[in-house]
Amino acid sequence: MTDLRKSAEEAENFRRWADGFLNFERTPRKDMFWLDTMKELCASLGNPQDASRSFHVAGSKGKGSVSSMIVGILSEAGYSTGLYASPHIIDFAERIGGSDGFFPPETYRDASVAVKSAFEKLSGEGKLDGRPVTWFELVTAYGMECFRRAGCSWAVYEVGLGGRLDSTNIIHPACCCINRIELEHTEYLGDTLEKIAAEKGGIIKDGVPVAVGRQNDDGVRRVLEGIAREKKSEILFIEKEVKISGIDYKIKRTDVLSKSNNNQPFNKNIHTDLSVSMDFRMESGLFSRPINASLRMPGDFQADNAALASAAVKTVFPDLDESIIERGLSRASLPGRFEITGKTESSTPIILDGAHTPSSVRFTVDTFFRIFGKDSGAHLLFACAADKDVEDIAGLFSSGFEQLTLTVPGEAKASDLPRAERAFKNAGLKFESFPDYRTGIGHALETAEKERVPLLVTGSFYLVSEVKKMLGEQ
Repeated sequence: MTDLRKSAEEAENFRRWADGFLNFERTPRKDMFWLDTMKELCASLGNPQDASRSFHVAGSKGKGSVSSMIVGILSEAGYSTGLYASPHIIDFAERIGGSDGFFPPETYRDASVAVKSAFEKLSGEGKLDGRPVTWFELVTAYGMECFRRAGCSWAVYEVGLGGRLDSTNIIHPACCCINRIELEHTEYLGDTLEKIAAEKGGIIKDGVPVAVGRQNDDGVRRVLEGIAREKKSEILFIEKEVKISGIDYKIKRTDVLSKSNNNQPFNKNIHTDLSVSMDFRMESGLFSRPINASLRMPGDFQADNAALASAAVKTVFPDLDESIIERGLSRASLPGRFEITGKTESSTPIILDGAHTPSSVRFTVDTFFRIFGKDSGAHLLFACAADKDVEDIAGLFSSGFEQLTLTVPGEAKASDLPRAERAFKNAGLKFESFPDYRTGIGHALETAEKERVPLLVTGSFYLVSEVKKMLGEQ
């Protein structure tokens, strides 16, 4: 059995080494994207990206969900599958895992030795031509090497930023997926939806089918269609190919005796485990029969993500039984995506979601109130990075929340609390603000527990990470 803690420690050792290199996630810089370094690095490793077949997933929203769903389906079909995703919430190894979680410790350790050696060799031979190697390039190569050493027959790669020049774009996948495209990272990807679509469409390869998620802009569709035509690639638009109906939420509450900290096996405290599932139906000419899906990740938009993942897999495996897709979708989950947790002695549900764009926050808030209702007395804990559109986000919290707590998303990401405070004030919101995130988190958790009301934590994956750490300490 895999020693999960040891696996996490081995992966963490690699992260500490990689932290010595430029990290765009923490320190964004322009004009620093190319594929030459990745090609050199992976060639030195013996091209581990070619050791397994793959799916490539891009888009502004839902990349992680679609990737997780594809992994779930492939795993249910019996394939050993690796998942390369970002960001991680607690353990760095969350970015690079397999069908059932982390790989064995030796996989992470041996891959680390190989990547470090390859980098030192290239540096010594002067083959990098003075180009600074980035954190994401090293981590991507590390993931590819882990998948090879773990013997994965399939790998699913989530694009980090954009697509055309993303470090993952040296793979030759069996299918490309491009999910919903929005205005994001405009300083790097372009200031129009069409320009961003061109960057994300850069993952489309010659003759490789591409499945496209639901889009709100005809210009995006035209750009992607043009690229696919040029590449002679079959293109499927999910909104045309798949009909979704019958979305239904199911809430299950289970009372559980809490373990005591004294010599008694149980104390008198009872906490409530809350789980939410979402059932729906998908029909398409791609499927031999309607698919009756059930997801552990709620939100109407997740049905669109499931349709994209299912269609992509069916494009590669047209004879795959629909029951495998149904079981595979039901096992998919991601930390920090409408993750429901709570304090041990309390029935207070805490919902953790890293949504950080206006549209994704809107989806999260809508799902939250669809489950708990606007009369639940719910509380909100919010923080976001400095580069987020907090002015457009603040108004989404105008109704349904009895208390709002504002803070910063930890220490790893630059934030602008005064700007967020102004945005909340301009939206007519009453809130409490805490420059110290630990104090802010503690206040939100304690108040929600005292009043026994749901607490939504959103705005940043970094905030979600800090909340999970604090819950773990408690």
